[in-house]
Amino acid sequence: MKKLFLIIALICFPLIIKAQKLGESEVELFPNGLAIHPFEANLLEPKLGFTFRTNSNQLWLNIGNSFDLLHIRDNSDTYSFGADLFTWTLLNREENFHFPVIAVDYLFGVNFGYITKAHNYSMGARLRVSHISAHFVDGHFDGALQKWKEGMNPRVYSREFVELLGFYSFASLRVYAGGTYLFHVDPSTIGRGILQTGFEYYLKNLFAENLSPFIASDATMKVKESYTNFTLNLGLKLGKTDGRGIKFFYQYYNGYDINGEYFDFKREYSALGINLDL
Repeated sequence: MKKLFLIIALICFPLIIKAQKLGESEVELFPNGLAIHPFEANLLEPKLGFTFRTNSNQLWLNIGNSFDLLHIRDNSDTYSFGADLFTWTLLNREENFHFPVIAVDYLFGVNFGYITKAHNYSMGARLRVSHISAHFVDGHFDGALQKWKEGMNPRVYSREFVELLGFYSFASLRVYAGGTYLFHVDPSTIGRGILQTGFEYYLKNLFAENLSPFIASDATMKVKESYTNFTLNLGLKLGKTDGRGIKFFYQYYNGYDINGEYFDFKREYSALGINLDL
């Protein structure tokens, strides 16, 4: 954890120096909206909603947000500093409207962004420094037998990482690529390097105003283990594509489990989801 705060301090220092050099009119505290919106198909993004697996009684409840604390504008360039706090929680659907919680993962950290715009395109990058920890909950415990289900006791899973994604946007298309380095991870046998790429495309106002179909995909590859995780989202957004609204989507996933307690379990599934963009 000390490494995490040290890295955050080292990255914040140049941003603070730049803010001091600029006039007050170019610095905005607690701005409305995000300078860089979350990447649609990336699973490690703040979401607010549900994702229901179609081939089982499991679902994810996602609660969280990302918000910018500071914008520094210099002509067509914008620098941002913000925070990320969110969870993804695995639940079972049972009778009588019961949803026992199986596992929950927490992410918190900070993000730094840069974006420049010209004509109908923009480009930039987002740097995140974050911590993730994973836990089994009471829904994974068999009270009658007084033991953990599936023969799996809780195990330590946590990671602190630096993630850098560069992107290019043109019209309604955004493509991105980058990577992640885990500077601390438990279990220590997990590889530390991850490569990532993806895209998203909106057909803006195709059927009606503020009603836009979209397609998005994301792929990651662990360098040490040489395995890939792939996500495909097909959906419809009601609201502005870069603002508030509600999304309905289909998701296909093939890769290792997103919940850290199952980090070495391979999954392939389809799901239906709903998310609120705040």
